[in-house]
Amino acid sequence: MRMKAAMFALTSFLLTVAAPALAHHAFGGEFDANRPVLLKGPIVKVEWVNPHTWIHMEVKRPDGSSEVWMIEGGSPNSLLRQGITKNSLPIGTEIVVDGYQARDHTLKRANGRNITYPDGRKLFFGSSGTGAPKDGADPTEKPAAR
Repeated sequence: MRMKAAMFALTSFLLTVAAPALAHHAFGGEFDANRPVLLKGPIVKVEWVNPHTWIHMEVKRPDGSSEVWMIEGGSPNSLLRQGITKNSLPIGTEIVVDGYQARDHTLKRANGRNITYPDGRKLFFGSSGTGAPKDGADPTEKPAAR
């Protein structure tokens, strides 16, 4: 009986610990390193949630209509360590985001690397170690050996 209870407890623990890991993804699983995007528009919503923060921004299309894009960033904790808070991303602020589009090109979703404010300030919005391209945006990346 003790063995069954111990196995049940172990299985329950492993399922509980593994659930968040299953929700997380590698960069290449969702985003296309060969589809860089440059998006400009105001912030309409910010989600400060784990495992990734999200900025929703309104982007004007060439025909004058607009669409809302979801921009994935690093975890709230990784952004806080860089000095980025919820207050760094006020609703209505015009920003420029460079990043990479989702593999499903029909989705208006991207992985954000840099955010540029109207005054020229830049923030690194991505996260380290996610398998994202070594594009020089991540200030924690070590330069490639030559």
